[in-house]
Amino acid sequence: MLKLLVTVSQAADQSELISELVESGELFSPLHFTSEDAYTFLKEIPIYESCGILCRIPNWWKKKTNSLKLSISIGEKPPSKVGMKALLSFNPELFFGEDSFSQAEIEALLAQTEGLSFLKGKWVEVDHAKLETMLSMYTKANKLAKEGSLTLVDAMRMQLNVKNTLGVELQDADIDVEVEHGTWLSSIRHRLTNPAEIKNLTVGDDFKATLRHYQQTGFDWLVTMKSLGFGALLADDMGLGKTVQILALLEYLRQNDGIKSLLILPASLIGNWQKEIEKFTPQLKYTILHNKNKILELDSADLFITTYGMALRILELKDPQWDVLILDEAQAIKNPATKQTKAIKQLKSHFKIAMTGTPIENRLSDLWSLFDFLNAGLLGSANEFSQLTRTLNMNENYDKIRSVISPFILRRLKTDKKVISDLPDKIETKAYASLSKKQVILYNKLVKDLEHKLVSSTGIERKGLVLASIMKFKQICNHPDQYLAQQSFDAQHSGKFAKLAEICETIHEKRERVLIFTQFKEMTTPIADYLAQIFGRSGLILHGGTPAKKRSELVEQFCGIDYIPFMVLSLKAGGVGLNLTSANHVIHFDRWWNPAVENQATDRAFRIGQTKDVMVHKFITIGTIEEKIDSMIEDKQKLAGDIVASSGETWIGNLNNDELMQLVTLM
Repeated sequence: MLKLLVTVSQAADQSELISELVESGELFSPLHFTSEDAYTFLKEIPIYESCGILCRIPNWWKKKTNSLKLSISIGEKPPSKVGMKALLSFNPELFFGEDSFSQAEIEALLAQTEGLSFLKGKWVEVDHAKLETMLSMYTKANKLAKEGSLTLVDAMRMQLNVKNTLGVELQDADIDVEVEHGTWLSSIRHRLTNPAEIKNLTVGDDFKATLRHYQQTGFDWLVTMKSLGFGALLADDMGLGKTVQILALLEYLRQNDGIKSLLILPASLIGNWQKEIEKFTPQLKYTILHNKNKILELDSADLFITTYGMALRILELKDPQWDVLILDEAQAIKNPATKQTKAIKQLKSHFKIAMTGTPIENRLSDLWSLFDFLNAGLLGSANEFSQLTRTLNMNENYDKIRSVISPFILRRLKTDKKVISDLPDKIETKAYASLSKKQVILYNKLVKDLEHKLVSSTGIERKGLVLASIMKFKQICNHPDQYLAQQSFDAQHSGKFAKLAEICETIHEKRERVLIFTQFKEMTTPIADYLAQIFGRSGLILHGGTPAKKRSELVEQFCGIDYIPFMVLSLKAGGVGLNLTSANHVIHFDRWWNPAVENQATDRAFRIGQTKDVMVHKFITIGTIEEKIDSMIEDKQKLAGDIVASSGETWIGNLNNDELMQLVTLM
């Protein structure tokens, strides 16, 4: 009995109600509470329980089934126009539990004293502060409903507890605002988040590629996004063909609507896009804007291509209302404070697309800037978004943010079984690099020297001259310092180094591993030194000078538990006999022009024991002997299979002078 009374005594010390009941002795008899006393008792339950008193609480209070709630149904009917600024129909209602209350009934409750009130057969809590807040929100919602001024951006933002459209901070969990999507908005959201259900469209006969099933889905989704006026983030994993999906869209629009589109990208990707356009959409007219003084003639092309740097300098780009504005490697605008990002966000377009293969789930600070470009206002202001990301519960995995942005993102991963089942085990891509100014000067000088010497060379001497020159052309394409036998290897002087950085930065972010093959032993250390800067840690080097015992140790180290991001290998030393399946990327930095040798090297990663798809990147310098020979190998399969496979590039020595000069001269 004393133990029981101790708990009551502790409660009386903290509660005036219990203290009075103890002093009067009423506590030990059946009690009849007024609504005011009952309200006090219910609010003080946490105090009693902390003192060790077991309380049996009415379900309606414990579960708050009769709590006040503002319910808003948005987008029941289609809006009169499309886009993020489309005005949606919506209907606000006030509820106590499951019962709807009018504004007049809520105002009547405000006239009562705080506490418990018996309404419509149920007890409800009358809290003046909450009632006033909710009534204010309801009044504003009613006004917006009558004016019809709620945009799609507003509707989507109302899912975020930052600061909703009704102008009230929703940090109090007891203030319940429920947003429901009406029939039209629900159907749109379902279609965009389930793109495989969208009806397949046909690009047309002028499109010269066959889309894989997921690429067809991506194309259909992009067309739908354009028709609705929403900005789209195409975030497929590297190697799944984002470029061909965009080209399918542009070709479809060219045939059906006629378009003026602007593509902004890193300078290193211009060559890739040129090749893809010419191969897959030959009827799509394009022009490259690389001079800030060049006059913008909109009738001259369907697609205008420029770099991020030039987009800042070409002021004319701000004038037109582009049909489509595309950003490739869109992480270039992740910092909203830079002049480059601000300039790009000033460009006007009916439809905006951002492309990036970099995962965005763990880069929330970058996410806001991307969506500020695509669908401005969707994630609030930068400060609001920053506040939200600081206060979100990490265990929720940012579900609220994902819910808002998911209709506007399409991302497929190579690890997804639905995608993997349609992919080959080995994905080969050509990575095109441009020559730097220094490389161009050296290359052209070597072309002139070769042309002069060929006049007086014959027989074995001529063949030796040709093969030696080919080796020098390769060296220049790799890096000027290799050809000049210098040691600085400044990355800015080599287009291949820029391409290497572009690919390996993504590999680094995904914490994957890569093998880099070169036929030159002297290139292994410069490449490794440069990659150490990109990955923030050292890798391994294996070449002909590596002792046999050391090679086994390097392989074991590379495939071990500790993360070693890269290994640079000379093609002859590392091309056979090694098992390096911990890597799922292979880069051929320079070409042997022998498919069998290159495949053997690739098979260091693509072999039994490999659990991931292997991405193979073959570097080709645009306009040089590398591109021309690659084209010959691709076009003439007999040459590739019979001659090149057995003799490497020695067959080039059999070409006559005119054929040889045509092969080496820059395009």
